[in-house]
Amino acid sequence: MPHRGRWLAGACVGTVAAALLATGGALATPPREDSGGDDGSEVAVGAYLHYGSPGVDRMQELSRWLGGAELRAGHTYLPGDTWSNIEGAPDSLRSWARWRNARADRLFVLNVPMLEGNEAGVPDRQVAELLRSGAQGEYDHHFRRLARRLVALGVPDTVIVLGWEMNGFNYTHRCRPDPESWKRYWRRIVGAMRSVEGEQFRFDFAPNRGGDAIAWTKCYPGDDVVDVIGMDSYDQPPGHTFEEQVTQPYGLQQQVDFAKAHGKQISYPEWGLFRNGDNPQYMRDMLAWIDEQEPLYHSITDYCPHGVWQCSQNPRSARVFREFLSHR
Repeated sequence: MPHRGRWLAGACVGTVAAALLATGGALATPPREDSGGDDGSEVAVGAYLHYGSPGVDRMQELSRWLGGAELRAGHTYLPGDTWSNIEGAPDSLRSWARWRNARADRLFVLNVPMLEGNEAGVPDRQVAELLRSGAQGEYDHHFRRLARRLVALGVPDTVIVLGWEMNGFNYTHRCRPDPESWKRYWRRIVGAMRSVEGEQFRFDFAPNRGGDAIAWTKCYPGDDVVDVIGMDSYDQPPGHTFEEQVTQPYGLQQQVDFAKAHGKQISYPEWGLFRNGDNPQYMRDMLAWIDEQEPLYHSITDYCPHGVWQCSQNPRSARVFREFLSHR
């Protein structure tokens, strides 16, 4: 789905409240409140608001806009430009760790690229070579460093959305150039991160909805290295109606069925409006679908053109989203 310069998200900000809370200072991990924990009984709601510390600040503002609805899923991305960033260099991870540790029932969801230069337009032949190198263990040390950093920050239970949208055409960590090497590389990464003492990571396999460049089932690396079956799904073809988005090959229903067959929870790390503009019926249908399927978490992409809070161009959909969640 739209790889869209995530790191500049917020350029389309519409009607966000001006006074956001300031963050800073050294990380201090307080005791987690005893609020029942993540027992799977309630869907964790989240939104992608900004990749850095402003995203943490805006969580509270969005909650207020939703009438106090609790946002339990904090979602961000590691930049895929350099290995140092994939290793967890961004200082904003400290802010996200503080947010996660403020309540025991929160989830920290982190999208992790599998290769540097992830949006650099790398050709298929080179991608295949990189995947083969990864499958042979050349990049294991980068992911061990990331795992150690997350454990040290007090977020050893991070949900890792690894190599997201691997069935697409764009990202360097795409699967199509060499699916077998891609799967072996995923397994190497999971093994490297699980080798770090104290880790409790969950790994989320999250393709685009639909067939895209390759059937996402051909990229599935195995039940022993996947904990959650996610799907990124926006209001765009293939699937001109929501019913088609559900029933299309490799669509929403197939995700649910596949996860059930493999004994996995589901998630929706990215979803929102796109090609069909302000579409309140899509918003109703997607929220009803999520409500029925009870995923581990879902996270709306909240910047233009996808969003409903930071983007003022979708007022009818914003009302639907706000009313649905504020009534919870």
